[in-house]
Amino acid sequence: MKIVVTGAKGFIGKNLCVMLREQGHQDIIEIGRDTSPEQLKHSLREADFVYHLAGINRPKNESEFLEGNTDFTNYIIGELNASNKTATLVVSSSTQANQDNAYGRSKALAEKSVEQYGIETGASYYIYRLPNVFGKWCRPNYNSFVATFCYNTLNDIDITIHNPDSPVTLVYIDDVCQSFISLLNSNTPSGQQLIHQEFSTTVGEVATLLRAFKQSRENLITENVGTGFARALYSTYLSYMTPEQFNYAIPSYGDERGVFSEMLKTKDSGQFSFFTAHPGITRGGHYHHSKNEKFLVLKGKALFKFEHIITGERYELHTDGVEPQIVETVPGWSHDITNIGDEEMIVMLWANEIFDREAPDTFARPL
Repeated sequence: MKIVVTGAKGFIGKNLCVMLREQGHQDIIEIGRDTSPEQLKHSLREADFVYHLAGINRPKNESEFLEGNTDFTNYIIGELNASNKTATLVVSSSTQANQDNAYGRSKALAEKSVEQYGIETGASYYIYRLPNVFGKWCRPNYNSFVATFCYNTLNDIDITIHNPDSPVTLVYIDDVCQSFISLLNSNTPSGQQLIHQEFSTTVGEVATLLRAFKQSRENLITENVGTGFARALYSTYLSYMTPEQFNYAIPSYGDERGVFSEMLKTKDSGQFSFFTAHPGITRGGHYHHSKNEKFLVLKGKALFKFEHIITGERYELHTDGVEPQIVETVPGWSHDITNIGDEEMIVMLWANEIFDREAPDTFARPL
């Protein structure tokens, strides 16, 4: 299948072409500003499936809306008609197509041409009225406030917000591309399509979340970036980092026993740390009422000792970095860990709550 992508060097086009190839589609013709008229004509007449993503949204004068959106779409349809192949046509339109402005009118006219193409030829056609799309590789200070906010936040540039309560509907680039690609081998009826995962938020909420991402390098507290909008926005935020911004330091506290460092704190699922211990060193010697921990020895040999603070029952176990296993601390049992090997021991530690110096829930009781 020959797939043509117009606007292939743009934000959506770059992401789409990468994902198409990931899924095994190699016969992709990328159309950009540097494509000659002859190449464009030849590509369209050979196409089986066309993603028409090119368009104008920030012209020097309003007449360019008609030329870049309506007229160019009509040109593509004309070349597809000349091929007599009834190629499938997917068009990225805009939610502004139902608004009475120059940009919206140009998009609405392009949509009508696409619909007419489908009616006259029987070809499948799909129109996406996209709201604000965000994600990696979108140019800041152009037509995406999310891209601009991400770039400015990372580079300590002030963000201008006229109304933080202004509502906005966003769709994530991965969801857009996956929806586009799903049409390649489907029997979806022609017509307008929706990106099923939309995010409704406000301009102020986006800015607040981005500031929290930046502050997380100082306070080590991560937002809930594993699902939903926060996941998508955090991935977008990271994509605007330069290589020099890829790393950051964390506090490290050392003494004669070794070092201890907190790595990451969550709002509702505790924190991650690690510590080292020199040969013969014992750490711990305390118990908790509610706090619980998971230890993982990454390097070295460890002896864990436990004692029930009421019954005096004792228990010992050995673990090492060769055969990884999790050791849990249990409320009401005092515990410690000793490096019984000949090399430095390195241990990863998760606790179910962030350490609170005012209420540490940690009581000394050496074993």
